[in-house]
Amino acid sequence: MAGRRPIPDTVLADLFGRLSIALAAGVDLRRAWRSETSRVPRRWRAAMDAAGNGLRAGDDLAAALARTDGAFPAGVCGMVGVGDRTGRLAEVLGDTARHLECTIRGRRALRGALVGPAVQLGVATLAVAAIILASGASGGRGDGGVDFLGLGLTGPGGAVAFLAAVLAVAVTAAALVPVVLRSWRGRGWARVIGARIPWLGGAARDAEAAAWCRAASLGAHAGVGVGEAVSLAAVAAPGLAIDPAAVEARLRRGDDLAAALAACGHLPREVIEAVAVGEVTGTTAETLDRVSDRLDEAARRGFAAVIQAVGYGVWAAVAALVAVLVIRVMTAYAGIIQAAAGSP
Repeated sequence: MAGRRPIPDTVLADLFGRLSIALAAGVDLRRAWRSETSRVPRRWRAAMDAAGNGLRAGDDLAAALARTDGAFPAGVCGMVGVGDRTGRLAEVLGDTARHLECTIRGRRALRGALVGPAVQLGVATLAVAAIILASGASGGRGDGGVDFLGLGLTGPGGAVAFLAAVLAVAVTAAALVPVVLRSWRGRGWARVIGARIPWLGGAARDAEAAAWCRAASLGAHAGVGVGEAVSLAAVAAPGLAIDPAAVEARLRRGDDLAAALAACGHLPREVIEAVAVGEVTGTTAETLDRVSDRLDEAARRGFAAVIQAVGYGVWAAVAALVAVLVIRVMTAYAGIIQAAAGSP
């Protein structure tokens, strides 16, 4: 059976934030869930009803969320499961809501970084279309225009054809975006290619490490065992390839957690050092929280740098095209003037 589309992080953050407040105030979980079902957007109420049926059947919240056929992401279900097992569900739901809000802020920052390149591309496209339109009024051809692009694009008709081609490319790119995102999230070909691109690969690794730190911090803060915290973090950041069973095996052999993690995955050195400090000082949750914030900021800067570089590249390419067109315009008019001067 095909899974439902995951509920957006914005909806989840609001949902878990309100649930945390209700449970902390002593409201029964089933009653609070019924109240929240009426608040979420209509398209997600079927998933909320499915989870509510599980709660009424006696399931804990994590098991109830598993009834929704993928509407609640696995990482979120794992975090909720920590709250169920430790008896600190209200606190864990509040922490989960804050982590989701942090993720949302990062995504909004990236979308904001896209505005500049998009505006540059739009202005450049209109500039090229204006030159094509102006070419229809130039002389030197039997049809009354000069084909500056060499593609048969002149005058109003050429400008319309150019804009239609740009629109077709934009529509095709928009249709491919979901495919690329699915491949990226599923660690398919898009993630393999992206890992080899300067800045992008590093930003992706920082984002994954930040997700690992947030989940591990949540587990440590909730008081679960080391193995369970590592398992929760592995679900949140599968791309780091950390095997919880291998970590636990090394811990049983006498390794400390930092050494076990260093040997069993691909965590950045900064995270390993933070875990080592947290073990010594007894502040693992707080230390990982601080590291996750730094890694999130580094990931945002990396993604923003990639977007900026792409924007500059597009702008430079279109500016070069505009320069070529201007030179050809000047050359064409110079030829017309010379021809006119040489005529009797």
